[in-house]
Amino acid sequence: MNHYETVFILNPVLSEDQIKETVKKYEDFLVSKGAKMVNKEDWGLKKLAYPIQHKKSGFYHLFEYTVDGTTIEPLEVMFRRDERMMRYLTVKLDKHAIDWAKERVKRIKTGA
Repeated sequence: MNHYETVFILNPVLSEDQIKETVKKYEDFLVSKGAKMVNKEDWGLKKLAYPIQHKKSGFYHLFEYTVDGTTIEPLEVMFRRDERMMRYLTVKLDKHAIDWAKERVKRIKTGA
């Protein structure tokens, strides 16, 4: 089981219900493939550094999870086929990145 972090940006014209439905779809997919969700974050609507699909903002979400490496390719195929998805990035975390992620989550929870 490898430790991964996926950040994805959803189209800003989606309603709150559509966003929740989309996030749930990908979370359910990962769990169905045996992933253990470590952390999920909704970063909200953020301004983009440059326009993507003629949009200047997007809804950011982060998943941190452990799963077998063979699950990543089908997940990214789903991302590519989904018109609600503007961008995504999946990164395999090494031991230093895992420690940093734990520290970041701890800071968020304590409000520091």
